[in-house]
Amino acid sequence: MTRDLTLHDAIVAGIAVAAGVAVALLLRVILRWLGERAARTAWEGDDIIVDVLRTVAPWAAVAGGVASAAAALPLTSQVGHTVNQALTAFVMLTATFTAARVISGLVRSVAQSRSGVAASATIFVNITRVGILAMGFLIILETLGISIAPLLTALGVGGLAIALALKDTLANLFAGVHILVSKTVQPGDYIRLSSGEEGYVRDINWRITVVEQLNNNLVIIPNAKLAGTNMTNFSRPEQKLSVTVQVGVGYDSDLEHVERITNEVVESVMKDITGAVPDHEPAVRFHTFGDSRIGFTVILGVGEYSDKYRIKHEFVKRLHRRYREEGIRIPAPARTVSLEQPVGEPVIPHPRASVEAAG
Repeated sequence: MTRDLTLHDAIVAGIAVAAGVAVALLLRVILRWLGERAARTAWEGDDIIVDVLRTVAPWAAVAGGVASAAAALPLTSQVGHTVNQALTAFVMLTATFTAARVISGLVRSVAQSRSGVAASATIFVNITRVGILAMGFLIILETLGISIAPLLTALGVGGLAIALALKDTLANLFAGVHILVSKTVQPGDYIRLSSGEEGYVRDINWRITVVEQLNNNLVIIPNAKLAGTNMTNFSRPEQKLSVTVQVGVGYDSDLEHVERITNEVVESVMKDITGAVPDHEPAVRFHTFGDSRIGFTVILGVGEYSDKYRIKHEFVKRLHRRYREEGIRIPAPARTVSLEQPVGEPVIPHPRASVEAAG
């Protein structure tokens, strides 16, 4: 100390600290009120500004009060400089964590708006958070007078060894970034791999892709495997898709009548069932003279992949009921097997067996 500490110095320092705490509490009340007002507006920018100020401003006020208290005390220049640097580093650290939280939140919001689902691509969120924290840490070191050049050099040399040791992890990281940037797969898409796994993509993080199957089980796929396999994306280029149902009628049926009745059933399903496409144009295509029937394909419109099971279920029920009402026969496949006596063997009288099996 430059001189002895007096009661007056202690009182002034205490008042400075108390004033800083009081200002911080006042700022929290004011910013909370502003946050409620900002939440009512359509512009998201004011929410972000208030969110940043609610974290940084109160702590800055406390740091300012402590700095004023340190200035009032009879400290040596070296101690005073150290206190000021520590307070500056504290405020910068608070601002860094706040920036990382806010900006990563913005990245998550953008990912959600692009995919249209609640899940997010956390790989971009994590990269953004780590990048901001790293830059803030380097700035704090430079502010404290610590040279970051040797640190950057050491990181550059050690980065090669780390890259070799974490080859598979880095491969998954860059594969995940490539998948998202190329927009081949996004969270919310329904995909099917050549190996048979299928489901909704719930998240793509720095190492794995999480796929939720229709039975609510999770399939964990490494990003590198996902990027290197054949895959069908049922949500792109658009989410709507067509599904087919194979039907057959007897040879004695009036095909014009069959086509008209089938189209009516398709139209009713498209209008009544949730997940169908109301403006879908019914399509019936006859294609095969089978052994016991004339086969045709019915094309249905589906809003998204998982809806196809419900649409096909309701269509088959309604079509079967309507065909019965109209007297249209759906024949069961039949097969006749004849058993004959081999030539040269004694003839033993027996009836010829005929077996008809329903397929």
